[in-house]
Amino acid sequence: MTSSQTEIDARIQTYYGDVFDESVRLTTRSAQGPLEFRRTQELIRAHVPRGRVLDIGGGSGVHAVALQGDGYDVELIEPVPKHVERASEAGVAARVGDARALPYEDGSFDAALLLGPLYHLASAEDRLTALREAARVVRPGGMVLAAGLSRYVAFGAATLAREVPSPIPGEWAALIADGTPGSGMRFPAGHFHTAEELLAEVEAAGLDVLDVVGVEGPAGLFLEVASGLGQDVQDAAMILARAASAEPGIRDQSAHMLAIARVRLQ
Repeated sequence: MTSSQTEIDARIQTYYGDVFDESVRLTTRSAQGPLEFRRTQELIRAHVPRGRVLDIGGGSGVHAVALQGDGYDVELIEPVPKHVERASEAGVAARVGDARALPYEDGSFDAALLLGPLYHLASAEDRLTALREAARVVRPGGMVLAAGLSRYVAFGAATLAREVPSPIPGEWAALIADGTPGSGMRFPAGHFHTAEELLAEVEAAGLDVLDVVGVEGPAGLFLEVASGLGQDVQDAAMILARAASAEPGIRDQSAHMLAIARVRLQ
């Protein structure tokens, strides 16, 4: 049964507040984290040369801190108070808030990042609201970069390396057909995307999509589970992530996909 958004929002507070340490996910938790971080930072810099950036759902500020270190003017808004506290301690201007109702004036930023909100929102209506809010607070011609979690990676994690029952469980069918998370997940997921669906949603929000790319590439999952890998393997994974990032079908083998879009000129 699909969780209500109210239930998901409550689970987000528990998961990130008490269970999972988001501050190490991109740094030391696994080799995939640094790959995701490096590739995401590379994509941001390629499309947002400088300026005022709003990091929506920016967690504990890992991306924001790196961008500030390179001269970006970053603000962070995030629903988990623990994350806001950690981001503030790291020197980021951070506040508690919701991606669906941003407390900023129209056109206040040169770019907005939604690297987490979309996959925590169960309904297309809520995801469109978050995307439209991001577009609203970015100036015409500015950039919105929005991430989704891959449906095919989620399906693989749920089904591979185990005996497949017949008939296929209804939750497995709902996951691959509709992107609906299974009821047994500890992670407070709201939705899993295909690259084509992510593109369609961002376009439906009124943004001009330049591309949808895979972030970690096909080797990302290997880095998530392997240990003791040398830098040469990590560098090779980065090369593969770049080479495979825009290939239809292959980009869905990245755990994260990123839509790169521009706010329309008025």
